[in-house]
Amino acid sequence: MTDRGIILWFTGLSGAGKSTLAEQLAPVLSARGRNVEVLDGDEVRTNLSKGLGFSKEDRDTNIRRIGYVARLLSRNGVAVITAAISPYAAIRDEVRASIADEPCEFIEIHVDCSIEELTRRDVKGLYEKALRGEIENFTGISDPYEAPEHPEVRVNSETQNEDESLGDIVGYLESRDLIRGDAS
Repeated sequence: MTDRGIILWFTGLSGAGKSTLAEQLAPVLSARGRNVEVLDGDEVRTNLSKGLGFSKEDRDTNIRRIGYVARLLSRNGVAVITAAISPYAAIRDEVRASIADEPCEFIEIHVDCSIEELTRRDVKGLYEKALRGEIENFTGISDPYEAPEHPEVRVNSETQNEDESLGDIVGYLESRDLIRGDAS
């Protein structure tokens, strides 16, 4: 196993399960000998990106900030897990390119789920409001979400349960020798 830093970049629509999977993955990586930090999109917006709105420019700034912190941590061997919608492919590619000379690896994880299922799950009713035009700049409805074409890992929270999705992610990391195999 290598001690190279890794950035596990979870992307997907609001409510798809990015934060849930990120929080489940962190203790698995820790138990397998990795130092881990989770950068959740909502927490970063509160602590690093307060005052930013949801325009394309503000979203890009937020993602660049997450990428910058992830790069700093990963260059020191940390497994950094990010969970942010990060709707635009170009900015995700920019973050990936920014670590090209760093001793770390960028792993894009797309948490896929249909708008219909996300609307059904949404206890706050935000998707229904966005579909009625009551919420502006709502990713996937009135603002674009550019799904990754070739993520390293794609999971589908509509067709897979959390354990299956987590298993796919862990399996990929094991196959790349980024974490030790399960000792149990």
